[in-house]
Amino acid sequence: MSVGTEIHDDGLAHVRLRRGGAGNAVDLDLARGLLDAARACEGAAVRAVLLTGEGKSFCVGGDLREFSRFSGEALEKHLTAVTDALHDALRTFAAIDAPMVAAVQGAVAGAGIGLAAAADVTLAAEDASFTAAYTGIGYSPDAGVSWFLPRLVGPKRALDLLLTNRRIPAAEAASIGLVSRVVAPDRLAAEAARTAEALRDGPTAAFGATRRLVAAGLTADLGPHLDREARALAAAAVSDAGREGVAAFLGKRAPDFTRIPPTP
Repeated sequence: MSVGTEIHDDGLAHVRLRRGGAGNAVDLDLARGLLDAARACEGAAVRAVLLTGEGKSFCVGGDLREFSRFSGEALEKHLTAVTDALHDALRTFAAIDAPMVAAVQGAVAGAGIGLAAAADVTLAAEDASFTAAYTGIGYSPDAGVSWFLPRLVGPKRALDLLLTNRRIPAAEAASIGLVSRVVAPDRLAAEAARTAEALRDGPTAAFGATRRLVAAGLTADLGPHLDREARALAAAAVSDAGREGVAAFLGKRAPDFTRIPPTP
């Protein structure tokens, strides 16, 4: 299987890209595997998702060797199948309450940038490098790259990366907002797991509401967005997590959100 999914009893889902020998390049099987993983997380009581890639590189983008076996209408049909599955996976992960943590290393290119950018918290190893790559082979972006990049780094920087295909190191990726922070390569797995576990123990529904508010706020007018915030806050306040959080604060203790199951 190109994608492995483990959903633990504590609510942490670990999604692994398992084409390490091919740089975790996105072929049809991997795209469909990601969609299956997203649907598994959607249908279970998942509290946080950890996304990792096996091998030296997180994801080098689309599998050009696979694509080159097709031409004309067959190629269009094949690429449509790949992107349909990949994009449905991204939509599904975005719609669930559980936040996603991505750990990226080595080469991160093309669709790999989209996967890294789709995560709520993205940790990059110091040896990671990022390259859009699409226009270098005469392609245009997929995997949400043309949506995520302008929002994360601004339209000018996004176009610089997309048009010139210059490779940027992890430190620059962090400085422009493409990744959350940079860690030593030998600490990447442990730090990503620690971050995902901390989110797993948090208020899942409140995380989901926060994710949706941030996404909506990027394009919403202020007035309607303030109304949306007010409704979300009121709903959170009367939820089990909201009551537990306030009771813990007033009682000068740490809240225990783990006893409140997330809604599948």
